[in-house]
Amino acid sequence: MLILRISPRIVLHPSRHAYAGKYGPRSFSTSISRNGYAETIPNLKIGKHTRVMYQGFTGKQATANAQQSIDWGTHIVGGVKPGTTSEHLGLPVLPSVRAAKEKLNPDATAIFVAAQHAASAIEEAIEAEIPLIVAVAEHVPLHDVMRIHSILSTQSKSRLVGANAPGIISAIGKCRIGFQPLSTFSPGHIGIVAKSGTLSYETVGSLTRAGLGQSLCIGMGGDVIAGTNFVDGLTIFETDEDTEAIILVGELGGTAEEEAAEWIKDYKKRTENPKPIAAVIGGFQAVPGQVMGHAGAWTGIGEGNAESKYKALEKAGVTMVDHPAKFGNVMKGLLSSSGRNVQEISAANQRRSYQTSQTPHRPQPSFSRSKLLPQSRGLHITTDQAAELLAPYNITVSPSPPSSSDTHLVGITIDRSARSPCVLASPTTDPEHLPKRSRRIPFDYRTGPSKSTILAALSHLQLDAAPPAAKAAAASLISDLWDLYKSKEALTLTVNLSIPPSSSTLNISTPSFTFDDAAFKSAYRHETLHALRAALSPTETEAEAAGIVYIPLPSPPTPTSPTNLIGTLVNGAGLAMNTLDVLTTRLPHTSPANFLDTGGKATAATIATSFRLVLADPRVAVVFVNIFGGLTLCDMIAAGVVLAYREVGVEKPVVVRLRGTNEEVGRRVLAESGLPIGAFDGFEEAVAEVGRLAEVV
Repeated sequence: MLILRISPRIVLHPSRHAYAGKYGPRSFSTSISRNGYAETIPNLKIGKHTRVMYQGFTGKQATANAQQSIDWGTHIVGGVKPGTTSEHLGLPVLPSVRAAKEKLNPDATAIFVAAQHAASAIEEAIEAEIPLIVAVAEHVPLHDVMRIHSILSTQSKSRLVGANAPGIISAIGKCRIGFQPLSTFSPGHIGIVAKSGTLSYETVGSLTRAGLGQSLCIGMGGDVIAGTNFVDGLTIFETDEDTEAIILVGELGGTAEEEAAEWIKDYKKRTENPKPIAAVIGGFQAVPGQVMGHAGAWTGIGEGNAESKYKALEKAGVTMVDHPAKFGNVMKGLLSSSGRNVQEISAANQRRSYQTSQTPHRPQPSFSRSKLLPQSRGLHITTDQAAELLAPYNITVSPSPPSSSDTHLVGITIDRSARSPCVLASPTTDPEHLPKRSRRIPFDYRTGPSKSTILAALSHLQLDAAPPAAKAAAASLISDLWDLYKSKEALTLTVNLSIPPSSSTLNISTPSFTFDDAAFKSAYRHETLHALRAALSPTETEAEAAGIVYIPLPSPPTPTSPTNLIGTLVNGAGLAMNTLDVLTTRLPHTSPANFLDTGGKATAATIATSFRLVLADPRVAVVFVNIFGGLTLCDMIAAGVVLAYREVGVEKPVVVRLRGTNEEVGRRVLAESGLPIGAFDGFEEAVAEVGRLAEVV
């Protein structure tokens, strides 16, 4: 048996990263003040009064977005292009955020820069004390985000929405800071806070069609750590006079939904006539060990899954639906039963109603979920590779781990609630008890785990009575794991440890190491580390090259191999997860064959590639294309479907449901193609047709 022998050491003081930003160290306080950041929640209340600037103002996407927002009524006052003083869209361009703060007096900034530059842009906005910072970029490196939150936690001036978020929009105040599809929104009195962009658009569309508009829609985004979360949104909606009811759009990953449920319980106790709250949760059919499109859509050790989130909100008195198209009629009923006048708070331009089934059904997982599978976010290295990374710290990994009853689990991961790294500790590695007995002990990203943090972890590991040398070695192990975690930009590092009988040494085994793929893909850091990545299959290679997230799903348990499964092609990770959930519930005689998110920048070629991936699965009998377009254009999707028939050779029946941006043009493209495509605008009708076709097979 190989064992670890290291000298006692408690706290590691790592030097500052070379990539800490071109602006160098900031003069923010080093003490953690969570209440300070909470004081910025009122900054979310945007409207006609809000003066909005752009960072990256002259870029192509920012220019198009700003012009749309100006035309809609948003008060854009100018923007920033580093080192440049000029004019753009008839508005001033300043060389820095500080100069823009002084001359434009903005209330908010929209950051439209590439992911590798997003953290520096956010940091500059914090330093200039911009009240509201909205970052829309996807794939911002996780360690950049944690560093930003370590700064945000020490101040009470700036509030962050994002990153990887559609932004925030006030339909009443005609203020958009983000890229939401404007044609979907209408002024009203329903507040929305959502992880998923596409599911939030579905929610908004359902409300608008039912004659109910929106007050404020906050896209918290699907990143691992959100600058603004559900509780922050609920807090602003509680006292917002424009908001009469609230909708939450959640999904697997983290504990934000459970925390919202606790807040709602307290709110209902202290409020005589609480505002009605409804919610939807996506991810019941998530594949164990896979990140379901969004960077944060995975379940860590000790975190709840989609079903536990659903039950927590339901127990708190939240009205649950299984698809956001139901929200329109559901909210009408809730408003009426709460004594609020639905007619007075309806949108000015009521659109046609949307047919839904009457009773929301909670989807059930179609297969069991493993609690210990490593999360497949980018790079999960092998045990041997992990041992090599530990070798410079004089840590030797045992090839034969002891029984789980004798081992403890310790590591470094993320505390999403604290928005910081944390020590993960459990006195057991038993799969049945690990989730409930694990504990996260957060610490400041800049300083690393303190002496008190490490002692708290050792106490939870039940090592208080361990021999002094073993206890000191365990403390040193935590510091070493943190050093490795930060220097290599890891997502989660864990090891099992035990103390052999009559010994004062540690036995280290079963290292499980996952690193942030965005650090390499966005910022080109850690090339050597990411060269360890296992070779991709041809299917994975084709999907990745096209910007598609494609995950095959296991077949349902049947005596024979199924040949009537549903191939799914969806835009947006949240909508893709919800689509799988609803298909599983609605259609008991078949099952989804895959998860496929086309990505927000899908082209006709992307859709053709998606068809090729889906149809390569021999189990697929019918293809369901479910689109709610925001950035994704419905006419582009329709052109891709037609292209797929020509280039891929589609011989299976196809059902297409189009909503959102350019939906009427998209339907016309399909109708004029002359192809045998079932086109629908209603979700329920489309699902029913998919089920009929699958049963025919």
